[in-house]
Amino acid sequence: MRPDNVKKQTGLVPEQFDVAAVNRRDKQQPLYITRKKIHPKRAKGNFRSFKWLMMIVTLGIYYLTPWLRWDRGEYAPDQAVLIDLANRRFYFFFIEIWPQEFFYVAGMLVMAGVALFLVTSTVGRAWCGYSCPQTIWVDLFLVVERFFEGERNARIKLDASAWSIPKIYKRGAKHIVWLLISIATGGAWVFFFADAPELAGELITGEAAFVAYSTIGILASTTYVFGGVMREQVCIYMCPWPRIQAAMLDENSLTVTYNDWRGEPRSRHAKKMKKAGKAIGDCVDCNACVAVCPMGIDIRDGQQLECITCGLCIDACDEVMNKIGVDKGLISYITLAGYNQNVVLAGGKANEYIAENIFDPKKVRDKDGNLFSKFVIVNWRTILRPRTWLYMGVYSLIGIAMLTVLALRDRLELNVLHDRNPVYVVLSDGSIRNGYEIKILNMLAKPRRVVLKIEGLENASIKFAGGDKLVGLSTQIDVKPDQLLAAKLFIQVPGKSLKSDTTEFRIIVSDIDEGGETSEYHASFMAPLVD
Repeated sequence: MRPDNVKKQTGLVPEQFDVAAVNRRDKQQPLYITRKKIHPKRAKGNFRSFKWLMMIVTLGIYYLTPWLRWDRGEYAPDQAVLIDLANRRFYFFFIEIWPQEFFYVAGMLVMAGVALFLVTSTVGRAWCGYSCPQTIWVDLFLVVERFFEGERNARIKLDASAWSIPKIYKRGAKHIVWLLISIATGGAWVFFFADAPELAGELITGEAAFVAYSTIGILASTTYVFGGVMREQVCIYMCPWPRIQAAMLDENSLTVTYNDWRGEPRSRHAKKMKKAGKAIGDCVDCNACVAVCPMGIDIRDGQQLECITCGLCIDACDEVMNKIGVDKGLISYITLAGYNQNVVLAGGKANEYIAENIFDPKKVRDKDGNLFSKFVIVNWRTILRPRTWLYMGVYSLIGIAMLTVLALRDRLELNVLHDRNPVYVVLSDGSIRNGYEIKILNMLAKPRRVVLKIEGLENASIKFAGGDKLVGLSTQIDVKPDQLLAAKLFIQVPGKSLKSDTTEFRIIVSDIDEGGETSEYHASFMAPLVD
């Protein structure tokens, strides 16, 4: 920034504005920064164990679900979870969803959104840290990378080394396994859309449809690039949630926090500093929290957009605290309100606060170095606040409503469409005939025999197109399993029996089995004006 432009751009005269400082800042903080490769170190502890559990469970669900079987009888597929696009069906164990019932899927998506809001407002970006597919597959790819290339220091050394046979072998083996995982990921996805064993055989023999191979190729490519190459860049630059989730957080949301009031001033020479009588914090500046972070950030710099709140820095820090004989919790899950209370407590006002700890009691030091035996971390009354109760209420109401509708839904449906041209026909004997397009939907995976009858239309007779005689007020019809039966129905009434040009009546279909379902349609019978 030139000095003569200072007043124009800032409203200040040059003497009031440090132009050199601004220029230094602009030079030190470019708009675009070249990515530095991150080599996260393997952590050990409760949060890492929970991440292992989530990875095993979620990957197991994804890869194994298409192979689960569910007996629906001889007329329906036996794959437990199947998205049958060809027949426009979605099977989920004992539940079968038809296209007109897609609102169930919409309801589940709404529930997923509300659940995401609930989790974020309560425990921060727990979805990102433990359950997001990007996080899961990055963790899986890191397992492979560590297997072939070693731990963090070995990988850094390998990156800096010149190309050699061992390096080519390690890198090549790693990428080959990554590609195999990526192909398996794409393959598992297509298995949800067809019978898994049958499709697997077709894929191996080259007889599968082109769309299957292309889908596997696209998903394998994205998995390989996102999980193996881009990694944290997907979370930082491509995912919108880090920018949205800030609106979900408040002072009572749990987040991963560095307790600087306890850790500062940090020093790598704690014993020497203590002998010299200098005040130091518990942080020994070992950078263990940075080394294990999959996003490559330093949690000691405060809350950051990149943080996925996975808690690995807590595990790493607690391990160091154990080694140096200091209480855990230098980095912890805590709310902003709890953190502010801790700051006051550390200033010597512990008697003003009494709270119940939902985790293990932590010991912290006041300004004189004395230990408190119990300390405010967080309690359920702050976590389960009106906001979270609202989210839980909305989530529960949607879930209960969907379950109720699902339990009470009909598996037999009738739709009727009156002919428009002509709306009626006058027969030679003076009778009036109306035509209707009827559709009977059997939504069960078994054949059904139903009775079709009409009520409210005196002296009427019915006949199906192609039939050679009238059959009275009712007839039996066989409907195939999971099929829609469409037919042309003619209803004939003697002209003398009609008292109006429009007569309302009902068309009813009922399952012939005892206690079977019934569906009805309110229709109109049209006739010439009656004098």
